Amino acid sequence: GLGFNIVGGTDQQYISNDSSIYVSRIKKGGAAYLDGRLQEGDKILAVNGKDLKDLRHRDAVELFRNAGYDVSLKIQRRLQPRNGPVGHQGDGESGGFPLAAVLVPGLALAVTAVWILLRYRQRM
Repeated sequence: GLGFNIVGGTDQQYISNDSSIYVSRIKKGGAAYLDGRLQEGDKILAVNGKDLKDLRHRDAVELFRNAGYDVSLKIQRRLQPRNGPVGHQGDGESGGFPLAAVLVPGLALAVTAVWILLRYRQRM
């Protein structure tokens, strides 16, 4: 397998009013663990280009089981809560890079590494 468990779906919502699929557990020693980029709590948006929106849990599980050796995941990183009071907006100045400037390239690297790892495993 890919080395992680999922939760969610239209029939088993993990988050109230959200039928998305989420990573619930990364298995030690599995492909996702060894790659290191997928994290517990990440939302999986698509597998091999197939959208996971509005799927039952078991249908999502089947997509993963039938994904083959070359697997591409589109994910949305779980955002960590910010420290400080709720609603604090600061003084209007940016404190660094926009979040997308870090997450988008990181996600692209993560997907590429999983693909390479799975290709390597296929040849063994």
